Amino acid sequence: MTEERREETVLDVKNLQTVFFTNSGLFRAVDDVSFTVRRGETLAIVGESGCGKSVTALSIMRLVPDPPGRVIGGSVTLEGTDLLGDGLRDVLDPRTQT
Repeated sequence: MTEERREETVLDVKNLQTVFFTNSGLFRAVDDVSFTVRRGETLAIVGESGCGKSVTALSIMRLVPDPPGRVIGGSVTLEGTDLLGDGLRDVLDPRTQT
């Protein structure tokens, strides 16, 4: 991705994977979801009931209840900040704000 394209990217989701651990075994609620939203764009995620739309959104916001669910793979970047890695700690910790 060129530098110019990176700068206009607001949300970049790559290979997102979220699972739920159930009594029946592992349930893959989100499996390898990827999309990019650039400044000025609107994205609609549509699909049948139970296809993973809500769990995708919850995964991006780190709101999947753990246990039983867990984001096990992929990356989510919001305006250059990695939301699934250590970068989120910097966003949420007011001591790191300048």
